Amino acid sequence: MFDWPLDWIALLIAIGALVFARKAAGEAARLRARLDRLEAGAGAEATTLVAVPPPLTPAQEPEASLEAEESAALPPDQPEIASTSAAAGPGETSDEARHLPPPLPSAAPQPAAQGFEERIGTRWVVWIGGLALALGGFFLVRYSIEAGLVGPAVRVTLGGLFALALLGSGEWARRKESLSQIAPLPIANIPAILTAAGTAVAFATVYAAYALYDFLAPATAFMLLGIVALGTLATALLHGPALAGLGIAGAFVTPVLVSSDEPNYWALYIYLAVVTAAAFALARIRLWRWLAITTIVLAFLWTLPCLDCGLSMVAPHVFHVVVGFALAALIVVCGFMFGPDAAGDEFEPISSASLAIYLLGAMLIVLASLHDGVALIAFAALVAGTLMVAWRAPAASGAIGAAAAMVFIVFAEWAVRDNPDMLVLPGGALPGMGSSPTGESVALHLTIAAIFAAGFGATGFLAQGRSRHAIVPIIWSGAGVFTPAALLVALYARIAHLDRSIPFAILAVLLAAAFAAATEALSRREPRPGLNVSVALFATGALGALALALTFALEKGWLTIALALMSLGTAWIATQRPIPFLRTLSAVFAGLVLLRIGYEPRIVGDDVGTTPIFNWLLWGYGLPAASFWAASSQMRPRGDDAPLRAVEAAAILFTVLLAFLEIRHAINGGDMLAVPSLAEAGLDVCVALALAIGLERLRLRSGSVIHDAGAVLLTVFAVLGSVFGLLLLENPMISDVEIKGRILNLLLLAYAFPAILMLLLSYAVAGRRPVVYANSLAAGALILALSYVSLEIRRLYHGPDLAEGATSGAEQYTYSIAWLGFGVVLLGVGILIQSQRARLASAVVIALTIAKAFLIDMSTLTGVYRALSFICLGLVLVAIGWLYQKILFRKRLPEAAAPSQ
Repeated sequence: MFDWPLDWIALLIAIGALVFARKAAGEAARLRARLDRLEAGAGAEATTLVAVPPPLTPAQEPEASLEAEESAALPPDQPEIASTSAAAGPGETSDEARHLPPPLPSAAPQPAAQGFEERIGTRWVVWIGGLALALGGFFLVRYSIEAGLVGPAVRVTLGGLFALALLGSGEWARRKESLSQIAPLPIANIPAILTAAGTAVAFATVYAAYALYDFLAPATAFMLLGIVALGTLATALLHGPALAGLGIAGAFVTPVLVSSDEPNYWALYIYLAVVTAAAFALARIRLWRWLAITTIVLAFLWTLPCLDCGLSMVAPHVFHVVVGFALAALIVVCGFMFGPDAAGDEFEPISSASLAIYLLGAMLIVLASLHDGVALIAFAALVAGTLMVAWRAPAASGAIGAAAAMVFIVFAEWAVRDNPDMLVLPGGALPGMGSSPTGESVALHLTIAAIFAAGFGATGFLAQGRSRHAIVPIIWSGAGVFTPAALLVALYARIAHLDRSIPFAILAVLLAAAFAAATEALSRREPRPGLNVSVALFATGALGALALALTFALEKGWLTIALALMSLGTAWIATQRPIPFLRTLSAVFAGLVLLRIGYEPRIVGDDVGTTPIFNWLLWGYGLPAASFWAASSQMRPRGDDAPLRAVEAAAILFTVLLAFLEIRHAINGGDMLAVPSLAEAGLDVCVALALAIGLERLRLRSGSVIHDAGAVLLTVFAVLGSVFGLLLLENPMISDVEIKGRILNLLLLAYAFPAILMLLLSYAVAGRRPVVYANSLAAGALILALSYVSLEIRRLYHGPDLAEGATSGAEQYTYSIAWLGFGVVLLGVGILIQSQRARLASAVVIALTIAKAFLIDMSTLTGVYRALSFICLGLVLVAIGWLYQKILFRKRLPEAAAPSQ
């Protein structure tokens, strides 16, 4: 319905006709050249076998010339034979020549490559001439308009006569060329070009009579343009694919050119049905796959602009997709009714795509019409037709997967858009909605869903063993498992609003039993292509249905557990049926669980509970973590691949989240949104260090890169938590946290335990990771331990509030004595266990004590505290020197004296 200028339309149509005609000319030229070579070869062979030229006499040709010609006539790889024959003379035959086989017939001469002049004279001139003819007709009409030579009626009449003249010339040229006995040269196809030009002029003439001069009513113009398009398709049988392309383009563009204030969709779709049938028939007769694809795509595009025409126009739209689907099934699908012959029992892309595209159109009509009853029934009929066609013709089995996906989209959209929760406000139902928004629509959808579930499930099971290609039964079984489960979820969301529903749980259990029975039955059959994958899919469906039953019967939080159990079950099935797809599916389930907790980390919202440990966090994170650990142990014996690493990562993540969230829940009395505290930070660091130690031990046995990376990440988290959480943000010297209790208090949990665990981790990685890695952990343990000692002294002098009060001389003296004692203890431990690392830590602590004595104690302490501080420091340093001389280096003296003896 666009009013385009006639000049532009004429130019576009003419250029299109020229392009199509050029393509046809090229194909015809190649076919004629091949036929010429075959005929020339046959003629040469006949001449060699029958016609024998008379021998030359000496009077006719000199003897020397005869020898030269014979030598030149022989192949270059037979010089000895040529010389022997020449020596024997013209009337004699040598012994070697008598035993030689008869000469082979000479090959037909290859056609020489066309030069520039030949291409110009035989091709380009004809193509340009065809374009000139088409444009000449358009410009003649334009000139008559501008000059006012003739009236509109005469102009249209002349245009029509010119089109008929071109069409007649094309037909005359075709017949004359076919009757000619002259071998054609590889030139442009003149008949096709003349016919294409005539078709273009005919299109332009009819459109001008309608759009410019109002000589034709819309219905008449529509009919005439359709006749021209169909005639073009018919002539394509004689002139090749160029006219077919021009005809199909003109046929589908015709409704755009003819506008109407009150469009008749029935007339439009009946016309398109005729065009589609003609195009499919032509594509079938000539086996032009491109024509079938083009027709399907253009027919689908004509569905899109009509989707917003209201509920009153549903019937003609439904007629369009149903008729197109039927025509595609009858004519396009290989191996079905009148379609092309099938190449075995495997699926073919065009056959499958043709049905899938019309199914897509039917689905869009259902969605656009708000699930109108007629549209929904038609969609169900097309889905059933897809099952029937694919059952008879495996070439269309690819449409089964598309049908299953579209069925789920239709019901999922219905569940989301028509959910009654969206139709009710706090004040009551919306005005005009009626008393029951779940009436006839639910009944109709339930009926159709039951038919779909039974149809896909039964055919998915019965199709096993019917094909020699694995992909066909796999498609059937995948659709048979996916569709019933997906429909059950959609109906549950629509009717039960994602709440507990015992009826839906019973349906899920029945579905699981059906899938389990199918799995058992298929497992007993003889091996066939695709059977193992189908068995695995039905087994996975059984596990999935059981998980859905748990979800439907229990609270919402059980969905997380159900998905995690599906991951474990799929991993176990993969050990029984070693199919790579199942390992990937197990990882997919783990990813779904991760998405679920990302949406709601508390699993059940505010209903987590207040009981420490035994609350919904334990079930929502603990059971998935256990499932993922078990699944990874099932998958590891069969190789370390990406699915296994994904499941291992999920196991580590859920274990860490379980520990952290349980700590937050216990520390804050169930308030998951509370502000972090020193106790929580200390416990988090302890848990991270403990898990890192466990992963360091585990990675030595498993060799898993995920265990290795997990240990490093947890260590980094613990170090960052210690620095920013324990030493800076939550430090009692800075924050307002109260430390209750003298010895058994929060400092023990926040500093002493992390120091011990970090020290153990440094020993766990010693010799297995870089030295700097282990030494850095040991240094961190020393810092935390010294912080614990210092904060405990602060607590002793200042009470629960460590940030209040001035530091007295006695407190400063106690710090020095405690640090000095801590250094001595480390030295003793290093001497007892022969640990150089402990002795170096002792040296660091004592060096800090010395620095404190000279920088702080000397200036702040007075009286006896200053004297005692330095006296004690001196005694300890002397004692340390004595220990090093008498114990550490005593055994080295004989070794040093040995060379002098």
